[in-house]
Amino acid sequence: MHLEDLHWFVTLAEIEHVTEAAAELGVSQPALSRALARFEEEAGAPLFDRVNRRLRLNAYGRIMLEHARRCITEMTAATERIAALRDPDSGRVRLAFLHSLANWLVPEQLRRFRRTAPGIGFDLFQGPAYEITERVLGGGSDLAVTSPRPDPARFGWRRLYVERLCLAVPPDHRLAARTRVSLSAAAGESFIALESPIGLRQLTDSLFADAGIAPDIVFEATEIPTMEGLVAAGFGVAVVPVPRTKGDAKVAHVPLSDPAAKREVGLVWDAGRELPPPAERFARFLTAG
Repeated sequence: MHLEDLHWFVTLAEIEHVTEAAAELGVSQPALSRALARFEEEAGAPLFDRVNRRLRLNAYGRIMLEHARRCITEMTAATERIAALRDPDSGRVRLAFLHSLANWLVPEQLRRFRRTAPGIGFDLFQGPAYEITERVLGGGSDLAVTSPRPDPARFGWRRLYVERLCLAVPPDHRLAARTRVSLSAAAGESFIALESPIGLRQLTDSLFADAGIAPDIVFEATEIPTMEGLVAAGFGVAVVPVPRTKGDAKVAHVPLSDPAAKREVGLVWDAGRELPPPAERFARFLTAG
């Protein structure tokens, strides 16, 4: 199987329509159909079920898709590593990171790194922790900045920093003037939380359990700014990281006194895969302090 055939198969598997996939690839429909026939012949099994002029990836096809993506990733990584060895100041880093780090940590570190290695480019992905770890294991990203720490048997990890968590409340809330507060003091409040299985939601659920709280969660958001906007509107309170800069005056941030009210943020990579040289260089830069 040629690498081009793998690319064609992956595109067809994602679109599940020959005409649309051919248009996406910029090839003729007959050429794509012939390539699929060759691919299935080499695989020794049909990879799609034909249903009402559309294709549906079957069990054989799902297995092939998993390995095809992995093969493409490995071949791309090999090409990038060769290029990086020939020119250590070139290449690309595929970096994933949390939404909550998009407005300060990642841009600042990229700015600093690019001063030292302007020839290295970046392919960026922003998302929740569970998508980030899946992407790293699938080869879509070399490195990720995330929290909480994922399975140590599968991921390498370097802690970057630890941030405290706080209770976000409206400025006129009964707890707003406190310098510190335990989460148990908010028992009975309505809560705005992130969706499960987002990493901060996992941490928040553990804090609720430790505090003996059965929270009344009135809304599940996908990003922290949405949570704080609803807090400001009086819909409830929320557990969020302590802001690194002066926050919105419409929300008061009261640090939590609970010992476990902290979030560890670190750099992760697939423990079973060697990092390409540009990614290794960026990892050393980040963890050097």
